[in-house]
Amino acid sequence: MSKTKWSDLYKLEDWWAVWIGLLLLASVFSGWVTLVPKIPKWKGIDILAALPIDLIPSLVLLAIALCAVFTFGNILMQGRRANAMIPGFLAIFILATLAYVLGNSQAAKAINLGYAFWALLIGLLISNTVGTPEWLKPAVRTEYYIKTGLVILGAEILFSRIVEFGPYGLAIAWGVTPIVVIFMYLFGTRILKMQQKTLVMIVATSTSVCGVSAAIAAAAACRAKKDELTLAVGMTLIFTVIMMVFMPLFVKAVNMNELVGGAWLGGTIDATGAVVAAGEALGDVAGKAAALVKMIQNMLIGAIAFAIAIFWVTSVEKQPGSSTPTLNELWVRFPKFVLGFIVASLLVSFVFLPVIGLNNVQALLKQTKNYRGWLFCMAFISIGLESNFQILAQQMRGGKPMILYIVGQSFNILLTLAVVWLMLSGNFFPVPELGG
Repeated sequence: MSKTKWSDLYKLEDWWAVWIGLLLLASVFSGWVTLVPKIPKWKGIDILAALPIDLIPSLVLLAIALCAVFTFGNILMQGRRANAMIPGFLAIFILATLAYVLGNSQAAKAINLGYAFWALLIGLLISNTVGTPEWLKPAVRTEYYIKTGLVILGAEILFSRIVEFGPYGLAIAWGVTPIVVIFMYLFGTRILKMQQKTLVMIVATSTSVCGVSAAIAAAAACRAKKDELTLAVGMTLIFTVIMMVFMPLFVKAVNMNELVGGAWLGGTIDATGAVVAAGEALGDVAGKAAALVKMIQNMLIGAIAFAIAIFWVTSVEKQPGSSTPTLNELWVRFPKFVLGFIVASLLVSFVFLPVIGLNNVQALLKQTKNYRGWLFCMAFISIGLESNFQILAQQMRGGKPMILYIVGQSFNILLTLAVVWLMLSGNFFPVPELGG
């Protein structure tokens, strides 16, 4: 592999995502930060329950701290003028707070319209009505926020989860996913003859891996356009809600085994939160199976992003007669934040877990998950602020992206069900114990 320039380590956004992500993790695991604030769940019209007065000081401190580290990285990447992102960053944080408030209401929770939906909606409303203000644009940094959040997500992927569910989860999550990605890419480019290969790949990845997070990782690997990412994210959010509601009803209607049903939900529903909610609606065993399959599937984010980067450089973008891409070209395209994702996972799984124990690690991860949630929410706000309905309508012309998603997700649902039944029905392999 080619040598990395030292300047790359502080001038590239991917590397700053790694440094900031690891810094935020370290702030919690070192004990320096003991509480990362989050918006509580609430019901009715009691705004004080939605945003308690005693929570505001900690939210202000969080906003200032995040603004400081992201602005510092931005200044080193882009120079002194990069501090222009400060007012925009704070404004986006306030919009993210609003999205969290809306998403944590009892009514929104009942239909799983979480913060991601509201953040995207708020951003879209602003950009498609009054327009995104110029002073806000320096802070509209979707990938900066989401890549940092993905590094933090790596800490939540514990290798003990693989041991717990063993080959069952691996076969379900890792066996199906590559097949679905390849099927959808070939279907989109060869059958539907879609010219936007980057859009096809994003939709394929979001459908087969884990929704929005995978879509953004894939977009970074193949250098997709912002509006393509927005379209894929929008379809993912809509169908996630539909699947979360109707798939558990189907499982109950056909009297499917709870373990089989939970694993099926975990391998097909895109968002982790929706997977947990849908699985727990079936019972404790189904909830555990769904969560384990989805967690194991989430581990593929890094591998899939790396594979896409290699495929794009060596095949999609390669011109006839051109030389074979060098290791340097592959390294330049490789999404560096994936390294942070892997490092975070290894540190927590093999350093902190043996030293402080599972219960303590899980308590700390609750706080780092709050960091990740804020960064993801700000990323969704940014996606909306960068998006234009007219451009999205042009991309949906002919309905090919929707056809791609529906056909691909249908194939994913059927193939996952077949593999889940093979592994967990008890007809071929011993059934794992997940009760208790």
